[in-house]
Amino acid sequence: MSQDSNNDANNNIDDNFTNNFNSSESLDTLDISASESIHDDILETFYNRENLVQVMMATLDYIDEQVKEGLILPYFDDIDAEQWQEKIKVLDIYITDEDEGRELNLEARQKDYATNILSYPSDLPAAIIGLMPTLPLGELIICHVVMIREAAEQNKEAVQHISHLLVHGILHLLGFDHELGQAEQDEMERFEIEILAGLNIPNPYN
Repeated sequence: MSQDSNNDANNNIDDNFTNNFNSSESLDTLDISASESIHDDILETFYNRENLVQVMMATLDYIDEQVKEGLILPYFDDIDAEQWQEKIKVLDIYITDEDEGRELNLEARQKDYATNILSYPSDLPAAIIGLMPTLPLGELIICHVVMIREAAEQNKEAVQHISHLLVHGILHLLGFDHELGQAEQDEMERFEIEILAGLNIPNPYN
């Protein structure tokens, strides 16, 4: 898959946000890229790097606290809690259009339509991760047109909807899956609601 970097839109992190994490031994990283059909003004308006990094960090901070309390991450259950806490997490986000989104959804899930977000976990063995300086979470692919359409249909602000999709997608990359049953759906939604509340974003399920 061809990905065009958007360095100009991705290099402006808020000074206060940067200062908050400069004292940390590790700083989780986020790489944002997009298809050629997604213009820079769309990335700057809807996928501001500062906002996405804040959502990513809020999600991982929340999960870190849950891990300390005994939460098992399904896709990282062979990594001990200390290693999870210490590793720098890496997340890739790719923004695409409806045509490519449909192709990718058909390839990944055998569903012939574009969906809002696709999750591709890194799926690396613990032995390999142990040798790496970072812990790759995987890649999230957001279909911009679908995201905008959903936000309008649900009377939500687009940026808030993107934040929800990002939290939702990261949880999928960790192995949580709302399609496994009601208990799993309830757990995942509770995580999402609590993470978003910490970002002053209302419950997306209301």
